[in-house]
Amino acid sequence: MSAAPSSELLARLFGSAETTPLFDDRARLQGMLDFEAALARAEARAGVIPAQSAARIGDRCRAELFDVEKLAEATARAGNPAIPMVKALIALVAADDPEAARYVHFGATSQDAMDTGLVLQLRRFWSLLRADLEWLSDALAQLADAHKATPLVGRTWLQQAPPVTLGLKAVGWLDAIERHRARIAEVGSRALVLQLGGAVGTLAALGNRGLEVAAALSDELDLALPLVPWHAHRDRFAELATFLGLLIGTLGKISRDLSLLMQTEVAEAFEPEGEGRGGSSTMPHKRNPVTAAVVLAAAARAPGLVATLLSSMVQEHERGLGGWHAEWETLPELCVLAAGALRQTAETIDGLELDPGRMRANLDATQGQIMAEALMVALLPHIGRLQAHEIVERGSRRAAETGRHLKAVLAEEPAVTQHLSPADLDALFEPLNYLGQATAFVDRVLGARRRKKEGP
Repeated sequence: MSAAPSSELLARLFGSAETTPLFDDRARLQGMLDFEAALARAEARAGVIPAQSAARIGDRCRAELFDVEKLAEATARAGNPAIPMVKALIALVAADDPEAARYVHFGATSQDAMDTGLVLQLRRFWSLLRADLEWLSDALAQLADAHKATPLVGRTWLQQAPPVTLGLKAVGWLDAIERHRARIAEVGSRALVLQLGGAVGTLAALGNRGLEVAAALSDELDLALPLVPWHAHRDRFAELATFLGLLIGTLGKISRDLSLLMQTEVAEAFEPEGEGRGGSSTMPHKRNPVTAAVVLAAAARAPGLVATLLSSMVQEHERGLGGWHAEWETLPELCVLAAGALRQTAETIDGLELDPGRMRANLDATQGQIMAEALMVALLPHIGRLQAHEIVERGSRRAAETGRHLKAVLAEEPAVTQHLSPADLDALFEPLNYLGQATAFVDRVLGARRRKKEGP
């Protein structure tokens, strides 16, 4: 029933073994059938249909009893897969109990089955996503704690800037992931709810039992019951999609940083090694950033998918034309991308390989120029900002032109030596002495995370 051909070759690369099957045709069909079985049970509880009929219907709500290829052919004519699915279910039930077949899909509409079926798929996906978010959060917290004082080149506009710590970089990633962990609970509470409204959202076909059936169905499926059916109000799924886009964007940020740290000329951090991982078909020496490539590809694809869900919100009257249909493949694709990117990132951070020695060497690569701001700040109280900046800038140019260390150059500058002793200069050129509040920021983020885990 999916228009886009699935790829076994790429499924494990861009998705995950657990998540991808949640959105295949069989899972989509079973989600709708789970709705139909629960609807029959709910209607039996409300006295709308006989209990025996509900049991007969439930017995036939198994995806393996249906011919997916025939359903796909019928979907092309019907306009959605729920219509031929209901017809096939009626035929299956009627073969054993014609009376029970009268009550299949009673009082519901195709969109009820499809929306609630998708919500059931999403609920399973949501649980896996939350677990992997926690995994990534734990791995980042361990990385930040272990390296909160490990000095690292800070980089702005891809150029060396004053030093930071690896721990500070890691808690920047972690803090964003913690915001996503808060969002996932909020979004799930609004998006993963029951859809039951009948033809136009009035449940008229169920007479005065509509709300009773809806409440029973909510209980049967363990889904929250919204105040009103939401057929043409797609903010629930749009918010979910937007959250996934934000998450993938953060994962892309992490992967961008890691891929840059992994460059040959930098070589400070590396994705985990493994048999056949990151190699080249022609260059035996290569160690390519595989995770970064996958996550950055997902980050490139996600905005367009999110935009589709947002544009699909503008629907007509009580049931939309085209906008609803645009969600069917877009949202599952986005889910699979998010799950794959998250799993790859968690695995990578968990097994990240580091080279603190190379980090230190890179701090010294500019012959002390990385500490230029520290020198300017130290001179500022004595000669003012503009003169301090001009002296250090001139010294930096001279150091670059001559290949000398900036400390040696400035040690010949009277305006510097008048105010700073050789011991002062030695201290100012030590990166560990110019980390500001880096370790405090690490402690703040880790402390907030710990308090959240411990609860009130």
